[in-house]
Amino acid sequence: METENLLRTEIVHGVSMMKKIIDSHIHLDQYNKQELSRIIEGDPFVEALIAVSFDLKSCQITHKIASLFQQVYPAYGYHPEQQLPNEKELVELINWMGRHQSEMIAVGEVGLPYYLRQEQDLLLEPYLELLEEMTIKAKEWQKPLVLHAVYEDAKIVCDLLEKHSISKAHFHWFKGDELTINRMIQNGYFISITPDVLYENDIKELVKKYPLEQIMVETDGPWPFEGPFTGMQTHPQMMHKSLEEIARLKRMPITEVYSIVRENTVGFYRLKSESE
Repeated sequence: METENLLRTEIVHGVSMMKKIIDSHIHLDQYNKQELSRIIEGDPFVEALIAVSFDLKSCQITHKIASLFQQVYPAYGYHPEQQLPNEKELVELINWMGRHQSEMIAVGEVGLPYYLRQEQDLLLEPYLELLEEMTIKAKEWQKPLVLHAVYEDAKIVCDLLEKHSISKAHFHWFKGDELTINRMIQNGYFISITPDVLYENDIKELVKKYPLEQIMVETDGPWPFEGPFTGMQTHPQMMHKSLEEIARLKRMPITEVYSIVRENTVGFYRLKSESE
């Protein structure tokens, strides 16, 4: 709690609190009830949060949270870093998503299980089939895709997106090679930067290469961070520091970076824009 208060004090007394921010990727269903209010309402400059889901139960919890807080925009999907759903579970999930498509801001989180495949001997093809089904539904429902696709998996996902002529794709916490980065830029895909931009060189390099007009920021909370955030509960306030670092890396005025990144997110997700 002491470290959280310290971060809050640093931000309140700095230029960062002069602009609104949007968390483009957070797992609100993984915070307990006591934490939720602090996470959602703990910073008056957090304008909106894109709350992604893990499975059907997670979708239902996220749906309830979004009904309680107007700043929360829910995305529904099936996170790839887990065992696949059986046929009955998948049908139930797809049907539930279809019934709630009007409130759904995006299909996500979906993608391929890169990290799980490092631990287990998994076939990729069934996960790719699930992702393709989600991709087809996203196109049918006219919703953006929120993607978990890193390293060599990103190339496979780009192939799938191009196959189905998908342009509205958000690769969260992306890592990948230069050829894939250039391909994503050319296709107009967006990425989002986490607070590890303050201490991870590969993320710093990604920020330098990627056009600011295709960048958002996120926390992926409650995933914990290191460096200056060691021991702290992940909070959207951390994005102020991310934006300051992005401005430094881009050699741009901080206020301009705030405005562009916010406009990127509002435009990509078609959010109801509030006045500055």
